[in-house]
Amino acid sequence: MFRTTDMILIAVMVAVAAFTYRTKHETEGTMREIVQLDRQIKLEEETIDILKADWALLTQPHRLQKLADAYETQLHLKPIEPGQIVEMSDIPQRIPDPAGDDGLSEAMAATGRDGVKTGSVKP
Repeated sequence: MFRTTDMILIAVMVAVAAFTYRTKHETEGTMREIVQLDRQIKLEEETIDILKADWALLTQPHRLQKLADAYETQLHLKPIEPGQIVEMSDIPQRIPDPAGDDGLSEAMAATGRDGVKTGSVKP
């Protein structure tokens, strides 16, 4: 009645049907996760927008001036004097620490290479 090839074909069809069902089930689960993550992202974006609006309200100069005036005695705030502002050229240069590189800068200078490969320059 049934031949061996018929049995094999029926088994293949059942296996393909099971594979299709499993793939569909996994895809639906993944889609649910994507929708949930999308909702979370939108919620976080809305929260960020609200926090930015709060920050803009809290850092208004008029509001900060009121607070500075109200708490002047506790904070001992004073206006900036013109002598407190300096130019970049007035700041002394920082001396590099030669002990920090263990002679690496001299070795690099001697070879003419710095050992950094960026891809923008071909060796």
